[in-house]
Amino acid sequence: MHRIAEIMTRVVDKNIEWYLSSFKDFERGLNGESRQPIHRLRRSGIERFAELGFPTNKHEEWRFTNIAPLTKIQFKPVTRPYAGNLTASSIEQFTFGGLNCHTLVFVNGHFIWDLSSISAPNNFKVNSLASAMRTDGDLLNEHLGKFIKGDENAFTALNTGFLQDGAFVYVPDGSVVEEPIHLLFVSTGDDISFLSMPRNLIVAGRNSRVSIIESYVSLASVPYLTNTATEMVVGEGAVIEHDKFQDENLNAFHIGTTHFQQAARSKVVSNSIALGGSIVRNNVTAVLAAEGIECTLNGLSLATGQQLIDNHTAIDHASANCLSHELYKSILDGKSRGVFNGKIFVRKDAQKTDAKQTNKTLLLSDEATMDTKPQLEIFADDVKCTHGATVGQLDEEQVFYLRSRGVMLDAARDILTYAFASDVVHRIHIEPLREQLDGILHNRLRKGRELVGVE
Repeated sequence: MHRIAEIMTRVVDKNIEWYLSSFKDFERGLNGESRQPIHRLRRSGIERFAELGFPTNKHEEWRFTNIAPLTKIQFKPVTRPYAGNLTASSIEQFTFGGLNCHTLVFVNGHFIWDLSSISAPNNFKVNSLASAMRTDGDLLNEHLGKFIKGDENAFTALNTGFLQDGAFVYVPDGSVVEEPIHLLFVSTGDDISFLSMPRNLIVAGRNSRVSIIESYVSLASVPYLTNTATEMVVGEGAVIEHDKFQDENLNAFHIGTTHFQQAARSKVVSNSIALGGSIVRNNVTAVLAAEGIECTLNGLSLATGQQLIDNHTAIDHASANCLSHELYKSILDGKSRGVFNGKIFVRKDAQKTDAKQTNKTLLLSDEATMDTKPQLEIFADDVKCTHGATVGQLDEEQVFYLRSRGVMLDAARDILTYAFASDVVHRIHIEPLREQLDGILHNRLRKGRELVGVE
């Protein structure tokens, strides 16, 4: 407590002061929990947040992403479970109808048991993080905060400082979870600008298999901030598919951090779909820490109006004989902006690395802009690494070809745009999810065209 007080005497940024004061209120409400080991992690996070402050365009990693609109709002951290009257029918539209899965529902970052649907698992654990703090303290102490430490940037530090709830999934060695696990994060509230900070921990044991769907949606109309962090510990020979879907309202801000820590011969496939939000930043990091690992990162962003969607990825080849593939695509309309910064690190001992990175952007208007920066840093000599980026508009020859066969102009543009986007959506292996995202994509492309007056 003395350390926080000392920092507050030095802080001049009113926004930083607001969150430090909010942390003190949060800490006072923890009672005996403030004496648990996890609270030391919180303390280190909030202290690091105060030291770092929010990034500006002067920071290289945020050079193309101006978050000033976000930092001017004093968001109120949500530190109590939702007490409203949401019902199952209220969120039915977000549950990917027809998908047989375990569903954990979080409202403003807090787990709601009555809205969740979890069949009694006998070969794995699925719970809220808040409950796991009481029942699985040893597992949390072993893994939580070991890879997302809270010192990467102000947002992960702030998330760590207010670490309270989120999802906890533990799949023991050799277990296969047949049904996907859907982590559904709903934001709601129309009276204040709030801040939800879910923290998720997924641990997949040796030779296990699990599919995780992580979706962020909105019933709120006020500006709010989702600041989320997901740690995935992927054991030796384990297989994880992770599908993240973000479709929050256009007044919302979303900062997401995902970290994959992979052991030998493990396999990760990550698909990220970003459609909503005013300012969106996705940070995805994969560390290939032993031999024989496969990692695939796919992403699709669709923005219009004044939206800004920024994808920052890093694949760290820290060991030999590993394979990574990365494909990120953006479709930008109106006055929207996109950012892609993809880094591939090949360490000195990571011989026989095979890494491919591709970023493609489709501009549907003359006022949309894209900043792309694919990067390779290679310190080994026996590797196969490629990377590239393209930014362009629809091919007029292809449009003419479709029109010559009786297709109207708008339909021709939609067909080509959908074909560009569906390449990523169709890499999702869960069929009901893939089909519903297909429909959402069709509708969003049509609405985007209507929004900019192209009929």
